[in-house]
Amino acid sequence: MKHILIAQSGGPSAAINATVAGVVERCMTSGQVGRIYGARNGIKGVIDGNYIDLTEELASPERLELLCHTPAAALGSCRLKLNNADEEQLGQIVQSLLEREIGYFVYIGGNDSMDTVHKLSDYIRKNNIQGLSVMGAPKTIDNDLPVTDHCPGFGSAAKYIAATFSEIVRDCEVYDIPAVTIVEVMGRNAGWLTAASALSRENGGTGPQLIYLCERAFDTERFLQDIQDCLKKRNAVVVAVSEGVKNPDGSYLSESKGRGVDVFGHAALSGTAKLLEGLVKERIGCKVRSIELNLMQRCASHLASANDLRESRMLGMTAADRAISGISGQMAVVLRDSDEPYRVHYSTVDIAEVANLEKKVPDNWINAEGNDVTEEMLSYLRPLVRGEVSVLMNNGVLGMVRQWQTLFYEQHYSNTTLGRKTGKGQHAFSSPFYFFAERYMKDCSYETLCNLLI
Repeated sequence: MKHILIAQSGGPSAAINATVAGVVERCMTSGQVGRIYGARNGIKGVIDGNYIDLTEELASPERLELLCHTPAAALGSCRLKLNNADEEQLGQIVQSLLEREIGYFVYIGGNDSMDTVHKLSDYIRKNNIQGLSVMGAPKTIDNDLPVTDHCPGFGSAAKYIAATFSEIVRDCEVYDIPAVTIVEVMGRNAGWLTAASALSRENGGTGPQLIYLCERAFDTERFLQDIQDCLKKRNAVVVAVSEGVKNPDGSYLSESKGRGVDVFGHAALSGTAKLLEGLVKERIGCKVRSIELNLMQRCASHLASANDLRESRMLGMTAADRAISGISGQMAVVLRDSDEPYRVHYSTVDIAEVANLEKKVPDNWINAEGNDVTEEMLSYLRPLVRGEVSVLMNNGVLGMVRQWQTLFYEQHYSNTTLGRKTGKGQHAFSSPFYFFAERYMKDCSYETLCNLLI
């Protein structure tokens, strides 16, 4: 029986492990997979043969649930781009997989990870190699992979952005002196995360007042005029700006900082907000500060979106299902059927439609002035941040979710479902609510208690 190998790559997120859980779950229920392996540190671990056996480690539903709610990349990650011309390297990777009787390989990641899937699957096809399927599963908080409606990790990161901006705006509004706060948001060449700052206006929120996405050329003079116009109406002005905003000539605004490029040859972006802080201080002269959210927006599990985790798991199941059925060279996608009520379905697309391509924010989702987003954008965003997950605080700091209690605290829960059985064996008892009712309200039936609580 063939085995499966799973690997993760690129930046971590609050949802990437849920995709692993989905792959594992589908393999365990299929009856068609032998061992389930994970490669440490992405494709680098595949090349080095650095595998771990997940078959027993993730055998229980409780551990799969725990994995779903664990942020960052449990298998580790890497930033390694395969050389398209290095046929020898590709051949060595494929041979290594076949020697270990691995028939299915699922790679979870963003743009560059899907490029790896593309190169491996092309090599397999061109050389007519049988018995090996390579599938991609999307992951990127930047939300810039094409075809799929959205990417796992984005919904949770967007939720964090919205909550953070809500708190920043409240903080800035307490003073009666003119002040500008500029917040830089990740996303490189796609402004999806920056656009999510507009969700902070839901439920009566007042900001940010200005939002600049990298899809529109950034005009510093227009920016300064926007700031001055806002200051005429209010003292506190909060600005959201994409890290990758560009000058009219196409160069990154932050390139003047001389930060060079990353291992993929991408411009190393950061410092945009700091640069604009200096510009506002020099030209307007009011109190001004800059904030770079940076890593905080990637793995904020305490603000994870339940929809995001569920869909991430389903995409993992979809990728595994297709691989097991013999399909190769595709990526799992989530496709939206409607906004309200929110409905989606899952499918796969040819990896060539995804690899090395970027999905940008539609221009008509940005206002005419280029300093805000439209209602179409908000309609797209709202369902993605919905749903709460349980968060356990231990000794005043972040602990873990309910699954930790199941595994390590003898099934003592901080909260429970009415009909949920807890405990084991002959000592198992019903929900604590029912336990108290049975002890102190002997004439109160279970159904009566439920109705009372509801």
